[in-house]
Amino acid sequence: MPAATRTPRRTADSTAHSTAARPAGRLRSRLGERGQVAVEYLGFIPILLLVAMAGVQVGLVAYTAQQAGTAARTAARSASLDNPGWRQDGYRAVSGWVADGTRFDRGDYGKEVKVTATVKIPSIVPFWDFDPATKSATMPRDF
Repeated sequence: MPAATRTPRRTADSTAHSTAARPAGRLRSRLGERGQVAVEYLGFIPILLLVAMAGVQVGLVAYTAQQAGTAARTAARSASLDNPGWRQDGYRAVSGWVADGTRFDRGDYGKEVKVTATVKIPSIVPFWDFDPATKSATMPRDF
């Protein structure tokens, strides 16, 4: 091998000196950073919780809209049969935990009945309120 490409040999003194100094420096820097990841994670937890709550809230909005549609169709079907308990049928069509925030409006249009269900959307994210979900259904009269 040519002399220019050889790596220089280290003496025992230079090797001992360089390896002895490195671990102590690394140890000191690692001890100073111990717990840094835990602190960073603790700072990130509120953001993760807010994103998770927002995801659940979007699901609640979709679920409440679906419940409003089901309630409107059920109440309109019952009203089209000239059932005096059409409103109670609509309340029974929604889940119990959203039934308290539900209201119905009825419109009679000759041979058709239109019922509009309005359901209050529950909020789990602080300071994030929504307009209620409103769905309508029109059914032909069957009497």
